Amino acid sequence: MAGSGSRRGARDYLVQALYQWQLADHDLSELVGQFEREADFAAVDQAYFRSLLEIVLDDVETLDATIARFAVRPTAQLDAVGRAILLLALAELRNRPDVPTNAIINEAVELAKRYGATDSYRFVNALLDKAAAELGERDGRLKR
Repeated sequence: MAGSGSRRGARDYLVQALYQWQLADHDLSELVGQFEREADFAAVDQAYFRSLLEIVLDDVETLDATIARFAVRPTAQLDAVGRAILLLALAELRNRPDVPTNAIINEAVELAKRYGATDSYRFVNALLDKAAAELGERDGRLKR
């Protein structure tokens, strides 16, 4: 059974994979293959990594539209790290009802603090709060 540490590690790798995907346009199998070769990858929830990476790559247009709806600036102005974090968190909010909403948002904020530009975590937090409220209203999922 995967613990929170292994999902946290999967999220770290997902941000890196989504960043690389934006810059180099690698496909799913290339990205998974690359990260499988990382020594620490064995310690993360690999199924979680693969599932969310596939969800983001398959549904990027919808996820980007959600970002655009709630962003205070055009999505073209988002840096690749910030976009990667938002894509990941929105995919989790939409597709992982087993993960509490607050946990998803908190993890995204921590990722933004670690990898994002100064104060980008505030933008990530605000956008995800708005998106989570809308998604929660639509699917009956309460913010936990």
